[in-house]
Amino acid sequence: MQQTILIIDDDAKLNRLLKDFFNDFGYKTITATTPEDGLKKLKNHGPDILILDVMLPGMSGFEVCKTIRKSSTIPIIMLTAKGELMDRVVGLELGADDYLPKPFEPRELVARIQSVLRRTRPDTPRGDFKAFNDLHIDYQKHAVTLMGQPVELTTTEFAALRLLTLNPNTVLSRDRILDELRGIECEAFNRSVDITMSRLRQKLNDDPKKPAYIKTVWGTGYMFIAEELNNAE
Repeated sequence: MQQTILIIDDDAKLNRLLKDFFNDFGYKTITATTPEDGLKKLKNHGPDILILDVMLPGMSGFEVCKTIRKSSTIPIIMLTAKGELMDRVVGLELGADDYLPKPFEPRELVARIQSVLRRTRPDTPRGDFKAFNDLHIDYQKHAVTLMGQPVELTTTEFAALRLLTLNPNTVLSRDRILDELRGIECEAFNRSVDITMSRLRQKLNDDPKKPAYIKTVWGTGYMFIAEELNNAE
């Protein structure tokens, strides 16, 4: 099935070049040069992934990302000006899945797209479903519920939760988590992993001081500590 990319960038020439380039890789591409048109096309076309520029007229890419995250978990790759570290951190805090500084090679953007899309349908070798206390995870459907209520996770947050729950009671370093989240560059990785884990904990209502699911191992990384229900005695 052909996957669809939505680009929101006010550079119409770049949009045309990327559309032609993505076509060679089998993607269907929809473009928009304003936030308003982009949000409308997001709603009407239901793309598989969004490429979002930070610098947009009238409404920044950060504001667009924040608006989208209120109702959608679509994977988002942000294009940041001049590779500013703070732009990357802010984008991640708002729920972006990856970022790429301008100028960039189109082939690298394709690699980022392929990596993010793979994470939306990861192989799960140890079963399709697990339950931990009130937390239920359907890996195949990319669905999470907490106390019977759905939990909306971004692609990156779900990838982190998947890694933790498939390796329970194991301390996972930030490097190991970073490998799973792929795309976060080393200069900001500590911040990026911690931001993702903080957002994930908030959505699981997990108290860092008295965790029920995710324990911080200071100076090392994180560990999933809840017992799987179907293994309970």
